[in-house]
Amino acid sequence: MGEAGVAAVGERGGVNRGASVQGFFADKDRAFWTLQIGGWFAYFVLRSLSGIANRMGLEFVLPAAIVTVTGFSITLLMAAACRRLIRMRPILVWTMTLLMLGLAAALFSALEVWAFATFFQPGWNPEGVVFFGAILLDFSVLAAWTGLYYGINYYLLLDEQSQHIERVTAQANEAQLAMLRYQLNPHFLFNTLNSISTLVLLKQTERANAMLSRLSSFLRYSLSGEPTSLVTLAQEVESLKLYLDIEKMRFEGRLRPEFRVDPPAHVALLPSLLLQPLVENAVKYAVSALEEGADIAVHARQRDGRLIVTVADTGPGIVSSQQRAKAGAGVGLRNIRERLSQTYGDDHRIELKSNQPHGLVVMIDVPFQPASVAVREREAA
Repeated sequence: MGEAGVAAVGERGGVNRGASVQGFFADKDRAFWTLQIGGWFAYFVLRSLSGIANRMGLEFVLPAAIVTVTGFSITLLMAAACRRLIRMRPILVWTMTLLMLGLAAALFSALEVWAFATFFQPGWNPEGVVFFGAILLDFSVLAAWTGLYYGINYYLLLDEQSQHIERVTAQANEAQLAMLRYQLNPHFLFNTLNSISTLVLLKQTERANAMLSRLSSFLRYSLSGEPTSLVTLAQEVESLKLYLDIEKMRFEGRLRPEFRVDPPAHVALLPSLLLQPLVENAVKYAVSALEEGADIAVHARQRDGRLIVTVADTGPGIVSSQQRAKAGAGVGLRNIRERLSQTYGDDHRIELKSNQPHGLVVMIDVPFQPASVAVREREAA
């Protein structure tokens, strides 16, 4: 009557073969046959031992074996029916399953009575309550088998859908990160090309070639890597220096950059080009806004398992949110906030405050994640 056999799992066709369930159910065919054979074998052993314990003798083993083979075969037919029912509407699943269980229990009980009447107790012909009890017991066992069959298959379907959702979510996150990273301010590129054009017209070819070379290096760095990858702070600082070298050829002495990074912070990982919008805003709203220009300072340190990075300028300072919105200065900060959320969830902090005696300071606080030895060796190469 198959108590252990109820753990049958969807065989070929029962569940989408594309589901990547790990562990025991990774191969669904093997899992089904393992549980089906093992379960019914356990039922045979328990049924035989029960009969022997009740002094029915070894003669009880043969009908028990016939009943076990009967239950094994009936549940194979039920499995073929269940894998077609499982994707139907719930009302049809319940109705057809109850009808199937009734017919299967009646057939199981009839064959069980025949086996015992033929090989164990000739002439035995149960009627009334006895036969109804046999049907009820067999119905309960087959119902439990069916319940576990559906339960395991629904679990596999749910796991498949969960993994699909995770894949779609990951792809959406990657696409969003790529979009955010590639939102380089076009004004920077246009201004740089205009400056190069002006230098060419003025026949200052050496400066034009130098600016073009730096622009090429900066664009190669910004576009060559994976948009969702993390880079070391040392790499990020090198890209900022390339960017500021280009801008310094435009603003000359009006742009005064400073970098101060503590040695332990050099190997910290963070999203690539994360700081570039902050420095770009500092150039746009501090250096270009003042006739005397401005200082731009990038500082980084590692403290208590955190990476603290600040970008400060000596420009006009914090203006009203309405003015920032009109000027478009908030785009870079929104970009950074979204990238930080995508990468670190809630485990990050970004703050804006006034610089002294004037200017703006943007502080970013993220978990300190040192690069592996392999990453550092790859960078060195």
